[in-house]
Amino acid sequence: MTRAGKLAVKANATELPASAATEPPRDQLARGELDEHIGYFARRFQIWIFQDLIKTLASADIRISHYSVLAVIEANAGLAQSEIAEAVGIEPARLVRVLDELEQRGLIQRMRSASDRRSHALFLTSRGQTSFEEIKRLARQHEAHVIAKLGTAKYKSLITMLREIDLEA
Repeated sequence: MTRAGKLAVKANATELPASAATEPPRDQLARGELDEHIGYFARRFQIWIFQDLIKTLASADIRISHYSVLAVIEANAGLAQSEIAEAVGIEPARLVRVLDELEQRGLIQRMRSASDRRSHALFLTSRGQTSFEEIKRLARQHEAHVIAKLGTAKYKSLITMLREIDLEA
């Protein structure tokens, strides 16, 4: 192939397709059909929320599942394991591992239920109550990050809407 022919091939190879001229810059990548799916945006927001909460709780060496379980136990001392699993949406087998970890750390205590000897009632220990005060402070710090991201009005509106959604229906 002649030099002129090679240059013509090279020039044609570097030409952009007509659609490329109308495509948005990479930092504004079109999402196409995803722009119409609430699940896409809910998942993206959930990932951001979880990453921030994980980072915020790290100083207390606590995971989100631990925090959720401790919050429900604090609010409902004496609940059975099955009730806690349902309240926080954790499979019973996974909850047992979480409870074992919390019990080993001295944060919770399992007591045989007076009404059903096959089940255990769960309580925060004194150490658990003290530790949970610091954990709640960290969780409130995280929630302040969420408010800063959304703005107060959007935050209040979103939390109201999410509380109203009946996921059991």
